[in-house]
Amino acid sequence: VQLQASGGGLVQAGGSLRLSCAASGRTFSFSAMGWFRQPPGKEREFVASISGPGSRTSYTDSVKGRFTISRDNTKDTVYLQMNSMKPEDTAVYYCAVRNRATIATSEIEYDFWGQGTQVTVSS
Repeated sequence: VQLQASGGGLVQAGGSLRLSCAASGRTFSFSAMGWFRQPPGKEREFVASISGPGSRTSYTDSVKGRFTISRDNTKDTVYLQMNSMKPEDTAVYYCAVRNRATIATSEIEYDFWGQGTQVTVSS
């Protein structure tokens, strides 16, 4: 199982980025996927999760209304659309997949992780 995250970069405050995470090695249609991030000098934290069928989502409070998680099961890919970005969104963003269809907000509930992609928001 491999997860390849992409789409990170440098953006000004108020701007947008879209992260992608392509999964390979098996079918992920029935697997929940999530995004986490690790700000500089801090612990990794939950950002968003989407259920296997894509019918349910969950977000951490700080990104609600600004970020949208979605997935395309025909491509085994999950996305994170980030709008109205803030400097505090600066972090390394990681995608993860779990061996269950239901969403989850804790790291320990995820079984496979991508390598991370850097997102920097300048003020």
